[in-house]
Amino acid sequence: MNKNDIRISLGNPSVVAPFDDSLWIYIERTKTRGKLLKFGQNVTSKNNVLALKFDDYGILIKKDFYDKNKINDVKFVNSTTDTVEREQSFVYSFLSSIRQKINKPVKNNK
Repeated sequence: MNKNDIRISLGNPSVVAPFDDSLWIYIERTKTRGKLLKFGQNVTSKNNVLALKFDDYGILIKKDFYDKNKINDVKFVNSTTDTVEREQSFVYSFLSSIRQKINKPVKNNK
């Protein structure tokens, strides 16, 4: 199967890896109302994750399926990414000032 076949059968992926567009992730999560003994709290009945890996030609080479019982088997990497020094250019300063004005709440003068 290739990317087009999978997109036709499953639809667009929930997540495409930001640094590697050959990794697609589909997420299925369903919550139901809990029983009276649990005070009606929502309970996760489905928590499925399907990870698909493609080669350079768009052909499926690996698929991993995790359900809510196997999701704890996922291993995480402890490495971190170094920060990149940003040059304080005019564009960066201009966009930063716009972001601050957008995030600043507007006061009503009455």
